[in-house]
Formats: sequence, C-alpha cells, structure tokens
Amino acid sequence: MLFSAITKTIDAEARGFMKKGKPEKKYSQAGRVHDIIRLIEARYGVTVEELAEETGVDRRTIYRDLSVIHEAGYPLVSEWRNGRKAYRFLTRFKDIPPISFTLQELMTISFLRSQLDFLKGTPFQDDMESIYGKINSVLPPRYAAHMERIAGVSMPVLQGRRDYAKASETLKTVREALLFQYSLMLEYTTGGSGAKASYKIDPYTMVSYKGGLYLLGFAHNRQALRTFAVERISTVEVSRERFEIPEDFSPEQQFKTAFGIVGETPMPVRVRFSPRVAHTIHDRVWHPTQSIEKQSDGSIILAFEAGGVMEIVSWVLSFGDSAEILEPEKLRDDVRKAVHEMCKLYGPLLTDC
Repeated sequence: MLFSAITKTIDAEARGFMKKGKPEKKYSQAGRVHDIIRLIEARYGVTVEELAEETGVDRRTIYRDLSVIHEAGYPLVSEWRNGRKAYRFLTRFKDIPPISFTLQELMTISFLRSQLDFLKGTPFQDDMESIYGKINSVLPPRYAAHMERIAGVSMPVLQGRRDYAKASETLKTVREALLFQYSLMLEYTTGGSGAKASYKIDPYTMVSYKGGLYLLGFAHNRQALRTFAVERISTVEVSRERFEIPEDFSPEQQFKTAFGIVGETPMPVRVRFSPRVAHTIHDRVWHPTQSIEKQSDGSIILAFEAGGVMEIVSWVLSFGDSAEILEPEKLRDDVRKAVHEMCKLYGPLLTDC
C-alpha cells in the first residue's frame, strides 16, 4: 500500500519533468525511475555510471531521475566507493507492511498532536498535520469529529513558549541532515553576549525540553558531544558528508547526570521541602537518582546527584520559602546571592536583608 502510494507520487513528479512536445524515449521517465529504484534496492548501492549503462541514458538524465526519487520521499543517500559515488536506500520501502491503528491508539495520536503547539510554523507540525489528515481521510466522519474534540480539549498551557516559526528553514535543514546522516556547518550565538562561533557537527538527535528544541551532536572542533539551542542557530548548511552514529550512543545516557539540559559534573544535592508543598514533590520523578526522606514534621528531603547549577538553583527558587538547599554549600551560596539581589529590588519592604 505504502509502496504503491510512493510510486504514484513518482509518476506525478516524472510527468512534471517531461517537456511538452518532446518525443518519448524508448520508455517514459516514470518507467525508467521504477527500474532505477529496483536496481538500487537489489544491489545495495549502484553508481551513476552503472545506472546510465543499465537504462541507456546519459549521466545528466540519471541525476535528474535520482532527484525525482529523492523528492518523492525515498531515503536516498550516497557514499564514495573506490573513487565513485554509489547510491543506496537507508531502508527498503516496499518491505514496509500496511499500518493499522486501534481507536485507543488514534486517541493517543490526537492527544500528542495537541501537545505540539510549540512547534507551530515548523516542518514538524506540518508533518504531523499531514499524518493526521491521512488518518482522518479514512475514518468515518463520526470518529474523525470525535478525535478532533479530543485534541481540542487537551490543548497544552505553554507560558513563555518559544516561537519556532522563525526557525522553520533551519529546522528543515536540520531534519534533512538527521534523516540522511549528513554533517552540518552552523553558526551559533553563544550566551548572552551575542558572540558567534562556527561549528562543524554530526547531528545525532533532536531533544525537546520544557517547550524548547535542542540539537545534540558531535562537534568536530571540540571533539565532544554538544547541545545547541535551535533558536540560537543563525545559519546552517548541509555538507553532504555522511557520518555514522557510534553504536554506543544513547541520548538517555547523555543526559543521565544532568538535572535538565545542561551537562555539568554531577554533585550530591539535598533539598528540604516544607509540609505545604511536600505532596507535590513526593509524587513526581525529578531525577533518576532521587531518593525521598519523610520527616516527622511533614516535610520531606529530596536527594539526587546531578549537574546543572543554574537549573537547580532556579528550580529551588521557584518554590520560594518552601524549599531550602541543605547541600552542597556552593548551591546554598548561589541561592543566598540570588536572594540578596532580590532584596535590592524589594529592599524598602525587606528590612532584614
């Protein structure tokens, strides 16, 4: 079913490439494209020269046919073999069986779709709407309307969300690089100073954290994994140089020791929460290493080991006088400094600062 739909797309693309009034060759471009797809699938990599010889056309025509195949959605990639560029597919489309969903699964898709409001204006939301449109097109009208209601009542509340519509073209480029494992050249704004730095990175994955999008990849100039906030990427370009993701790479492992998105040296942290907020802390997982100690007065002590000083301090401060950092002393000092600066702002009413 999926293979049939893709070949129909290729037929349409191929017709668009054919010039009006020009006599047809031995067989149409659509037929030739079908043959090229079979050759690539059968040989796990074939050169332009081999394709030209097999189909009886010149190299320029083959490049045009490969462009049609790529634009039709096939995961076409290239790599150098013995001084020649060979083309292959990352997956075998025709081997993918038709996919069906239960009503419970459709409800889950509807719910997840409603949670992606922060992606508005990006290619990811466009793809989700396209997927949802295809699903709705085969649902009975009553079910389709019901799924829309589910999505409507589960709209997320996102205060201070980022506007990624302005980064739409950047995300399209990043998505292509992630899909085909191409290296990227990007210019990145670091910190609040506005200084810019250039990076060559191998993009490994995208990370979503608190309504923000981050690109995680190997930075060649740092020889280490780095996390890049999408909104700080000012320019990005695909290098067409392919890379392989290390077999031992794991996004979960990368952030295991972080409290949030910032990777720093982990440290033992203990925070006391008053009885007033203890129930809201007790019922959540704040970090994989956490442990909770109940106190006789109804308060609790949350302990974990993680890095990310700024993220931990801002999180504790969000609970006001209901949270106190017990250790390490460095974090207590950071909170003291933050409170002291706040006293300067509200000083007239805070005589004990």
